[in-house]
Amino acid sequence: MIVVMTPHSTKEQLEHVVKLVEEMGLSTHIIHGTNRTVIAAVGDKRMVDKTAIEYSPGVEKIVPILSPYKVASKEVKQEKTVVKLQPHGSGIGGKTVQVIAGPCSVEDRSQLLEIAHQIKDAGAVGLRGGAFKPRSSPYSFQGLAEKGLEYLADAREQTGLAVVTEVVTVNHVERVAQYADVLQIGARNMQNFMLLRAVGEQPKPVLLKRGMCATMEEFLLAAEYIINAGNPNVILCERGIRTYEEYCRNTLTLSIIPAIQRVSHLPIIVDPTHGTGHAYMIEPMSLAAVAAGADGLIIEVHPDPEHALSDPGQQLTPSLFQQLMHKLVRVAQAVDRKV
Repeated sequence: MIVVMTPHSTKEQLEHVVKLVEEMGLSTHIIHGTNRTVIAAVGDKRMVDKTAIEYSPGVEKIVPILSPYKVASKEVKQEKTVVKLQPHGSGIGGKTVQVIAGPCSVEDRSQLLEIAHQIKDAGAVGLRGGAFKPRSSPYSFQGLAEKGLEYLADAREQTGLAVVTEVVTVNHVERVAQYADVLQIGARNMQNFMLLRAVGEQPKPVLLKRGMCATMEEFLLAAEYIINAGNPNVILCERGIRTYEEYCRNTLTLSIIPAIQRVSHLPIIVDPTHGTGHAYMIEPMSLAAVAAGADGLIIEVHPDPEHALSDPGQQLTPSLFQQLMHKLVRVAQAVDRKV
């Protein structure tokens, strides 16, 4: 349920209501809106005395939450959530379409620094790159582990780009959070509920990728695990789902963008790299994603894709990425956004 406070309720009244709700066994999430503050109360409501809450000083009304995903729903918060990649950096979810780019995996320090400078010059705000790589085959390149994290941190030091990298196990959360600005949960781990709780218990933003066979409701419920654990800074990422089509790696369902934005306040970005699996498709699908209302893009860029240690056929060259960024500016302007 949602406890809506009056416009002129005091801090003391808010704290009293929070204490009252928590005494009834519910967890609370305080959301400060433009005009009002609301308390999302989540948990087993069978033992809750709603009257005691409703008639507390400063309470305007109580509203039930109908969505299965409670705190991620627009029923709780109408205003769009803007998630900052760094404390004083760019935010995803606002007027500006933000672009994160970089190689599929961190391969060596000099190569990463080279690509970081190139994507920064082209207009990217974040650097992606896998230090730990969950691969379908045990014989594929698995990443450089902590050495890769160190290289990512070096690139941030030189360029100021926010570092976005994947965390694959609960045991790695603390270690990855020491180096990264944004912790990514990959498609294979979207329903790894222990991992979702673990990243929800630390404060850094989480980029949550949609599972390859997940419905929209399952996607939002995965985000709910993170928020319910205490971290409201969740960025959704559509990366395509598995279908019977064979001409592309995944089927990129851009229709989920307006669908998500209708029911949730969370920002949503698109990964056209994994959504297609082919470099030549990345530009048109990126432009289409921005036209459809995406809050950002995450794109794989490699200085020499043919010799990449992972996914060589789906990474752009720096020159193609720069060309794409120029086109994105024009499309964003057409839909009253900017890049």
